[in-house]
Amino acid sequence: MKQLLSGNEAIARGVYEAGVKVCSAYPGTPSTEILESLPQYRDDLYCEWAPNEKVALEVAYGACMAGVRSFCAMKHVGLNVAADPLFTAVYNGVAGGMVIVTADDPSMHSSQNEQDNRYYALHAKTALIEPSDSQECKDFIRTAYEISERFDLPVIFRTTTRVSHSKSLVTFGERTETEPPPYHRNIAKNVTMPATAYKNRARLDTKLKELAKYSNECPLQSVEMRGSGIGVITASIAYQYAREVFPEDTSFLKLGLTWPLPMDLIRDFAARVEKLYVVEELDGFMEREIRAAGIECIGKQLVSELYEQDPQRLREELFGESPAVKEVGVKPAGRPPALCPGCPHRGFFYCVSRRRDLVVTGDIGCYTLGAAPPFYALDTGVCMGGGLSVGAGMARGFAARGEKKKILGVVGDSTFFHSGMTGALEIAYNNCDMVPVILDNHITAMTGHQENPGSGYTLQGEIADAVRIEDVLRAMGFKKILIVDPLDLEAMDQTIDDAFASDERAAIICRRPCVMIRRIPREKAICEVDREKCIGCGKCRTVGCPAVMLRDKKSVIDPVQCIGCTVCAQVCPVKAITRKGL
Repeated sequence: MKQLLSGNEAIARGVYEAGVKVCSAYPGTPSTEILESLPQYRDDLYCEWAPNEKVALEVAYGACMAGVRSFCAMKHVGLNVAADPLFTAVYNGVAGGMVIVTADDPSMHSSQNEQDNRYYALHAKTALIEPSDSQECKDFIRTAYEISERFDLPVIFRTTTRVSHSKSLVTFGERTETEPPPYHRNIAKNVTMPATAYKNRARLDTKLKELAKYSNECPLQSVEMRGSGIGVITASIAYQYAREVFPEDTSFLKLGLTWPLPMDLIRDFAARVEKLYVVEELDGFMEREIRAAGIECIGKQLVSELYEQDPQRLREELFGESPAVKEVGVKPAGRPPALCPGCPHRGFFYCVSRRRDLVVTGDIGCYTLGAAPPFYALDTGVCMGGGLSVGAGMARGFAARGEKKKILGVVGDSTFFHSGMTGALEIAYNNCDMVPVILDNHITAMTGHQENPGSGYTLQGEIADAVRIEDVLRAMGFKKILIVDPLDLEAMDQTIDDAFASDERAAIICRRPCVMIRRIPREKAICEVDREKCIGCGKCRTVGCPAVMLRDKKSVIDPVQCIGCTVCAQVCPVKAITRKGL
């Protein structure tokens, strides 16, 4: 059977066919859909959303140590969070096979950086596999488990945004069940102490030498000889781009196992062509190793290390061929990202943006848009959990320079469970002069509505005990916990004042469900503008709602987008906006 699948969907199918039993992940674009595609196979495997990527990798590693094949997935920056167990898991090795997907995001379509995670395989000293299309995403997964078990190593499986989200035909196979080995306690292998790690390090060196030899004969490597003039070494999505750009008689060495590199195979290929190119996205990862081996090649002196590649850009960089451009005389409308109509974060950020006495340290989520117009409400945005920890550091910094600032540290509910709890504990334990704010919309919204420990459901749709954020904060030592509906602007303003006026350690929970959660019923209503009353002051448009627009110098509200949250009505100075039920 053939189906049109995205790379992420194909990886999920590959996981199923490979006989995997346990899957754990934390959602993050561009990897999210892998785990979302797995519950259809729940009769054969277990899948879950973990609180963060470190936990996901540890759960998967524990499962493989129990002897079954396991899987975990995350976006590229998630592997930073999971790096601690990764490096040690490589030293210890596996029992059942284990594969770790890192989905890189060149051009930062939905990320705070575009780090090249191929270096994790180099530094952690393990195998790296890179597919170039959906069929390979499925097929290479099975080989990844074979490599993992053969060489006693976790395997990193790297995709990119285009591989993850592009669709192509995939031929299905059958699921193959594997027999788990008998479990035996093995302290020397699995309990990491200096003495055991010392011995495991030497064993790892032997494994890497065997893996490097295997890379030259690995079935994931492919030589396509079409001529002796030009040869291209490439991998991943860059292979697809290069095939479009280079002449028909170009020969290709397409690598699927890209660390360790197959140096014998590369030398042989280089000797068969007159001019050798290395085409890869982001850093010159392969090129540096190839040049270090004394093999002349053309690469990053022409192909940029910045941003995502595409055939048009690659053709221009390599051959100086600019595409013909035809002006159509129409400038496309700007579509900057914005909080959805009815988003509960809008009320919080509107109130914060009206004040000049606050420093607001932000985080990674929908609420990062608080830094965008019209709010401009965030002072920082670093990483998940940093909204609280960076805020704590700024509080210490301002105190050191003799200044007192009112600091709000912001995280979402899913981010609070991911890595915000330790930041909150830092504030409580070290008595930081700041107020943590948890924007609780009951879901992991930014990546497409995945469940989290506070939502009351698991990935597989089972009812779970919802963790109450206020209980966690109270256990940490926060004495005054203020819970507010952020779309009530007067209450939101008063809550901020009360938190800073409190003699006890205070925290704020802005609680209102995301309007897009289907299982939560909401009253159907919209807001309307009385154009007779409207004075055209534009105050309602300062709330940044896409449903509020200007027409003939007065405001109108799009009834298709509006959900009747009333934030615009609350700021209207002449009460020209009213809410009506549908």
